[in-house]
Amino acid sequence: QVQLVESGGGSVQAGGSLRLSCAASVYGVTINCMGWFRQAPGKAREGVAVMDFEGHSTDYADSVKGRFTISRDGVKNTVYLQMDSLKPEDTAMYYCATDFVDPSSCVVPGILNNLGVRGQGTQVAVSS
Repeated sequence: QVQLVESGGGSVQAGGSLRLSCAASVYGVTINCMGWFRQAPGKAREGVAVMDFEGHSTDYADSVKGRFTISRDGVKNTVYLQMDSLKPEDTAMYYCATDFVDPSSCVVPGILNNLGVRGQGTQVAVSS
C-alpha cells in the first residue's frame, strides 16, 4: 500500500519560487518511479517531471525545462519539485504520482498517466 501527501503549494508572484514536497508512505510494496503532473481549470492534465529511482534519470515537460528540478530524498521517501522562475501559466493543481514499473519504462513520455498511485494535490497560483 502506498499513500502520497503533497505540500508546499501557495501563491507567488511571477519570477518567484516554490518547492513542492511529496511524502510517500510505503507498506509491503515497492515503488521505483515517481513524478509530478498538473492540471489547470479547463486544461488537459500535463506531466511535469518524472524520476527513476534506480538510475536517477529524470525527464521534464518542455514547458518547465530549465526552471523546474525534481529530486528525491531516499531516506525520507520524499520527492521534491523545485520550481523557479515561475510564470502565470504554471498556475495549476499539482499532483504527485508513483508506482512500480519496468525500470526502462519510467522516464518515457506519458508515463505519468500510467502511475497508479496519486496524491490529493497542492495548489500553485502565480500572479503576474
